[in-house]
This record gives sequence, structure tokens and C-alpha cells, in this order.
Amino acid sequence: MKKDFLALTDWSKAELDQLFELTRKLKDQQKKGEPHELLKGKTLAMIFEKSSTRTRISFEVGMVQLGGHALFLHSDTTQMGRGEPIKDSGRVMGRYCDGIMIRTYSQDVVAELAQWSQVPVINGLTDLYHPCQLMADLFTVIEHKGGYEGLTFAWIGDGNNMANSWINAAAVFGFELQIATPKGYEPNPTVVTRAEQMGARIRYSNDPLTAADGADVLSTDVWASMGQEEEAEKRREAFVGYQLDNRVLAAAHPDAIVLHCLPAHRGEEISDAVIEGKQSVVFDEAENRLHVQKAILATLMG
Repeated sequence: MKKDFLALTDWSKAELDQLFELTRKLKDQQKKGEPHELLKGKTLAMIFEKSSTRTRISFEVGMVQLGGHALFLHSDTTQMGRGEPIKDSGRVMGRYCDGIMIRTYSQDVVAELAQWSQVPVINGLTDLYHPCQLMADLFTVIEHKGGYEGLTFAWIGDGNNMANSWINAAAVFGFELQIATPKGYEPNPTVVTRAEQMGARIRYSNDPLTAADGADVLSTDVWASMGQEEEAEKRREAFVGYQLDNRVLAAAHPDAIVLHCLPAHRGEEISDAVIEGKQSVVFDEAENRLHVQKAILATLMG
């Protein structure tokens, strides 16, 4: 039976920990120049309805390093962009390719694609979740902190797809999470309720300093995500005081590390001093998209 990667809560902690173990192995092999063509002769269809830098490059390079091939498909240049039903596209692509990665707006689209495709589907990003990024974030924490157990994580900023994914991660992995968002910009309530039902330990507030207090890992994201450009000015006003700067960093544990999924609007959600500072592991985090996604691809398509 095929398995998809649509949200972290679809997988068990043990399964996700196995992905981290494989990530470590594949990263080590890549750094040593050892071949690891686990997907030789296999093809990944990559569907993009949202623009991308890291997602496209990391998946495409990852497939090459695994011995396979990736196809870049923009919705505007496929029949999906002309109204072909998702269930038709999914069934056809599944007969051509060995896996599908999609980066789109609606989580429902990803779920429908997975329902009708006979090959694994990977969520490369939706407005609700960004699970591949979250796995890269946690693998970076494991590398720099030796693990995630016993750590306190802080999310400061918008209650967006990354905030929702951190909430899912807290529910699955069991670590403590402290979230600060402006009023009216809280995470998805359905995601929050489900995490609470799973026993997640999460504290919510509207104060960045409260969220950062004693945190071992601090993370943030842009205030206006793709598709919210018209709200950008309104959001800048609402998010005054929510910048991850030295003031907020000082409230965290002295050895705290800083994450940002990129692209960053320096001077808005994060200061230049922090993202370039000694506690920032942002570019290790960006690199780890490649290694984590290779583990996901190899697990699903191998």
C-alpha cells in the first residue's frame, strides 16, 4: 500500500525518526562523495502553482543525486491550469511517474491528488502546512543540539503554514512549544484542537518575549506569505514588535539557535544582526531541505 507525505500528523514519531536516521546517512554519503542511487531510473513529477527557489532546487537536485529524474511542471503550462480535474491529472501522472510532489495553495488539492494517484504524493507546501520544511528544521536542531527531546521551541510571528506545522510537530514529537502571534493572526483553530487532542504541550500568547522566554530554538517566517501581498502593509502595522531581533533573542536560552525557512524580509520579521549572527543556523537549515527530502523520496519511492 502506497504512503504519502501530506502532513506530519499522518506519520508516527517512530516513522519520522527513521526518516531522520536515513537523512543522516544520506547526508554523510553525499558529503563523502559516495554514490547512493536509491531511485535509479525513477521519475518525480513536480507540480508548482506557487513560485519556488529552495523547494524546486532541493527536490530536483535530490532526485539527480538519488539516480532519478525530476520533471518541473508549472500549472500554467499543464492542463491543470486549464481546469482538468485533479483526479484525472493524478491518475495520468501516476501512470507516467513514480512519485508526485506538489506546491500549491489548498491542502484539499494535495489530499485529492493523493486520493486518486497510485503513486506517492509529497506536500511541497500549501497554505495550511509545510511538512518538508519542518522536517529540515528539526533535523537541523538534531545536528546542533544533539536531539529535540527536552528542548523548548518558540514560534514568533504569523499563525501561518509554518506555525501550523510546528504545532503538528509538537503533537507528534512531544516537545514544548511557545507561540506568539498578534491578535487576529493566530494559527488554524482546527490544527490547534487536533494537537490538543493528541496531548501537545503548547503555550499561546500575544507577547514575543513570553514565547522566547527560556527557548532553546527560535523560529519565524515572513509576515505576509504568497497570496497575501495585498495585506502586506496592514500586516506590517499589526506585527510591530514581533521582529526576531536581539531584544527577543536575549529572552531565550543563552545557547539558543535561530531558524527561518526563507526567504527572509530582513528588517521585518527578523533583524539582519540576528540572521547573520552566531546563533543563526538558517543556511544549515536551508541545506537540510535537500537531505531530508532525499530521505522522504527514498522512503516513499524506493
